[in-house]
Amino acid sequence: MFVKNDESFICNNCGLKVEKLEYTSRDHCNSCLYSIHVDITPGDRLNECKGILKPFNVEISNKTKAEVVIYKCLKCGEIIRNKIATDDNKDEIYKIVKKYANNGGM
Repeated sequence: MFVKNDESFICNNCGLKVEKLEYTSRDHCNSCLYSIHVDITPGDRLNECKGILKPFNVEISNKTKAEVVIYKCLKCGEIIRNKIATDDNKDEIYKIVKKYANNGGM
């Protein structure tokens, strides 16, 4: 069950101050797309891992047809999917897709 939890934060990867998203819960940096492994259920902030989530691909969700960033937690190895936000850096999204395609995966 989704919990709206929209707060600004400082990105642990690039240091950017990331503003609230306003229409849903902000869960990743809109510049570098990195995130922190904080949720068990979207928005709950109950995950104790707190590892860095590194984006490694982008796909279209089979269920919702929304674009999602696919992450791997650098601490526990879990694969996480998060919807792309309207203000996400499109150049960074393209770089992730291109790198994934050129490397044959992660």
